[in-house]
Amino acid sequence: MSDKSLVCRECGTEFVFSEGEQEFYQKRGLLNEPSRCPDCRSARRRTRDEEGSARIMHTVICASCGKEAQVPFQPRLGRPVYCNECFTSERAAR
Repeated sequence: MSDKSLVCRECGTEFVFSEGEQEFYQKRGLLNEPSRCPDCRSARRRTRDEEGSARIMHTVICASCGKEAQVPFQPRLGRPVYCNECFTSERAAR
């Protein structure tokens, strides 16, 4: 393998798809070459992150102190869920 020159489909600039990036894509099983330059990929990620920032919060009861708390994930049955303070102290204890 050797470095490839590709053209960004967003801005039209030429960018290098390096040998290392090609190996990374192969290891991950990615079949398509990147169609956007690194700058356009970063901008797209930022935009996507901003649009997806309205997380759905779930109300839970802390397994340690019994207070009501909000978490950004759907709790699973049988797994303890903690408020921020208890989570921090549980993590520090490990």
